[in-house]
Amino acid sequence: MAKRDDSPENKPGRVAQIRAAYSITKEVQPLIGLILLGIFLGVIVIFVAVGFILDNPILWGVTGIPFGVLLTVIIFGRRVEKAAYSRLEGQLGAGANALSTLRRGWKVDPAIAVTRNQDVVHRVVGRPGIVLVGEGAPNRISNLLANEKRKHSRVAPDTPIYDVVVGDGEGQVPLRRLSGHVMKLPRNLRPAEVTEVLNRLKALSANRQQLPIPKGPLPKNAKLPPGASRPR
Repeated sequence: MAKRDDSPENKPGRVAQIRAAYSITKEVQPLIGLILLGIFLGVIVIFVAVGFILDNPILWGVTGIPFGVLLTVIIFGRRVEKAAYSRLEGQLGAGANALSTLRRGWKVDPAIAVTRNQDVVHRVVGRPGIVLVGEGAPNRISNLLANEKRKHSRVAPDTPIYDVVVGDGEGQVPLRRLSGHVMKLPRNLRPAEVTEVLNRLKALSANRQQLPIPKGPLPKNAKLPPGASRPR
């Protein structure tokens, strides 16, 4: 079998990455090109106006170019991020993708519990403790989260356990704010304690396989993988 070549020569260049990001953003925000152009020209106009006041519009206009580029790049980056989350919203497992942006010091285990109705629970372990993130119908995901919380509390009884439901409803956390919400949780554990919790969770993970996210509802008589919970 031929090995995939991950050499720098075969990786997409910066220009290709920018084009791809622009294409993705334009699918969600068709006017992104005009918006960015307007921001850039707006900055130049402001600097030129200041230049007229100070009797040197050319110098101030040229000075405004790098500031216009900088502001345009910043706005473009935010629009790209917003567009990416917009494409993920409503898709099964979107929370796992959002959690993948967490930095070093976090352990993310996607889809530790999946039901035939495509309700999913992901697990994050870090300095706050254990964070269980649920995706699915509010009337069902609460039961699945409570079940997982009981299982984890038996394995790590002294560890703080948080439960988060992804969504735009009351008491839920929007997908685009999920990683930020998790990172803002209080730091309850020391790094050594985080390692101890991870070791304890290995016993729980050993009793169930990594659960694949189903592509569609399972038949009523279908058997779920070990560890999967059926909705009540």
